[in-house]
Amino acid sequence: MPQLNCIAPKSEHGSTSDPVESSLSLTEMSESQNKAVLAFPVQPKPLQVPLYPITLKFEEVVYKVKLEQGGFCCGGTWGSKEKTILNGITGMVCPGELLAMLGPSGSGKTTLLSALGGRLNGKLSGKITYNGQPFSGSIKRRTGFVAQDDILYPHLTVTETLFFTALLRLPNSLSRNDKLQHVEQVITELGLTRCRNSMIGGPLVRGISGGEKKRVSIAQEMLINPCLLLLDEPTSGLDSTTAQRILTTIKRLASGGRTIITTIHQPSSRLYHMFDKVVLLSEGSPIYNGPASTALDYFSSIGFSTSMTVNPADLLLDLANGISPDFKQSTEQGENLEQEQKSLRENLKSAYEKNISARLKAELYSSEVNNYSHTKDASRRNNQKAEQWCTSWWHQFRVLLQRGVRERRHEAFNKLRIFQVISVAVLGGLLWWHTPSSHIEDRIALLFFFSVFWGFYPLYNAVFTFPQERTMLIKERSSGMYRLSSYFLARTFGDLPLELALPTAFVFIIYWMGGLKADPVTFILSLLIVLYTVLVAQSLGLAIGAILMDIKQATTLASVTTLVFLIAGGYYVQQIPPFIVWLKYLSYSYYCYKLLLGVQYSEDDYYECSKGELCRVADFPAVKSMGLNHLWIDVCIMALMLVGYRLVAYMALHRVRLR
Repeated sequence: MPQLNCIAPKSEHGSTSDPVESSLSLTEMSESQNKAVLAFPVQPKPLQVPLYPITLKFEEVVYKVKLEQGGFCCGGTWGSKEKTILNGITGMVCPGELLAMLGPSGSGKTTLLSALGGRLNGKLSGKITYNGQPFSGSIKRRTGFVAQDDILYPHLTVTETLFFTALLRLPNSLSRNDKLQHVEQVITELGLTRCRNSMIGGPLVRGISGGEKKRVSIAQEMLINPCLLLLDEPTSGLDSTTAQRILTTIKRLASGGRTIITTIHQPSSRLYHMFDKVVLLSEGSPIYNGPASTALDYFSSIGFSTSMTVNPADLLLDLANGISPDFKQSTEQGENLEQEQKSLRENLKSAYEKNISARLKAELYSSEVNNYSHTKDASRRNNQKAEQWCTSWWHQFRVLLQRGVRERRHEAFNKLRIFQVISVAVLGGLLWWHTPSSHIEDRIALLFFFSVFWGFYPLYNAVFTFPQERTMLIKERSSGMYRLSSYFLARTFGDLPLELALPTAFVFIIYWMGGLKADPVTFILSLLIVLYTVLVAQSLGLAIGAILMDIKQATTLASVTTLVFLIAGGYYVQQIPPFIVWLKYLSYSYYCYKLLLGVQYSEDDYYECSKGELCRVADFPAVKSMGLNHLWIDVCIMALMLVGYRLVAYMALHRVRLR
């Protein structure tokens, strides 16, 4: 019968350590060269990364989701129906144990793993505790979570990806060289040496293989020496040898005092025998929970045995699918087969309630009574210590800034983007080639073109920023890797040199080709106004993207916004009706256009309005409708837009659910 008693992991000398107070160094997890080694072998200089063993308990976990119906209910409103994804799952995993969750597709394995990792939103009930405490920030930063999908930056190399992870997630007590040693050893142990300097790659960037990406994802979590490690299909897409190597490493991590839970699809027999415990799910309900070694004996005791020598995982998955060991394929398929499968699953659930459930809860309660009293105070002390971030805000900012520049250097300065901006600048310069001062209409049109092009181009680029990084942001913040403020400011400052270089080149080309006022001060002021507008437009794009977090919706809203700003920018419609005149005061293009006019002309300037006749620039209708005064007020209004839009973007990112 399944046993759930937790035994504290033993040290190398055989003594039992307290599951809360013990702290293992990385050097304690090394082994001989003839065996599979861990990600953190013995270093010349011992590296102390504290290990805080966690006993994970979950009792009667139930998770339901609402399904919207396609028709109307009697009351005339849309109906909804609840679907139970997890149905009363109970269990316990102790330090030093490896628990595998098995079951067919759709049985709830990934959902349960997400719930245990504190990454599940919705109607979740039941009790999940970590050393008797609920999920908290300290637990989050001690937990490694390897998702089924590999979420990695495509333009970073394998070494860069792991090194930046080490800089962000390993404590400041380790030096930069110590962290680099960790990275080097992880690369070696997971067989990533051959691709260490290769880009990760993505849909449009050629990079490493899918199996190598999976190993990089696992390596990221192994770097932090996690106390609780959760893995969703870690061997998916890998060959049997690599899968064996990864699971051997995971098993050794567990033997070092970690609590490890993994979902796995169709494991081989040699992988199955590495598991300490197994939870078998069928349609969201448990049908077995206990030691992996006694699973076949249990099912044999309730009448489900086979005379053949089979992979235990195959037999368990057949039972979870409602297929008995003596099932013979029949040509008669249909309702009878489905009814038999349903009946078998119900029998297995009933047997679980009768033979396992009550004993499981009793042992769970007994363990809590015996261990909670002496671990409660220690848990509280350790929680208080670990609530602090392992790295400082300034350190996070610097690392994120460096990583962001490395990742986006290819995107910001790709040939197509450079060609796009330079070609528009050259074409515009040719069209406005040395425009004489008497052609004031053309000069004003050129200034408006400045405000429009650099008011809209950066906006559309910025709209994609947060929707594209949403999965990465959720993954890293769910792991407690950094503060949102450090990420946001690093993203903001990191974009400055990349986003301001192209508009600077643009202005240098078209300003002098267009024959605008040949005065260095005027040129510099015009350049600063354009760069100022770029920052404001980028801020609005970031806000739109952060609020909607959907590329299609954000692009649509950006298109409508830019169209309104274009029409109300003060060039096309000079006398806007009073009831809608407020629109132009929302347009940063309007302020940019006005500022460009203000530095290019003054009220005392004249132009040749007809042969031999001079007229004041301030009296020209297009200039008169805008005005050349109160420019500092316009600068301040744009400053409010700049700060306001970015604050909106920051607050919108706070609303992104970490799951």
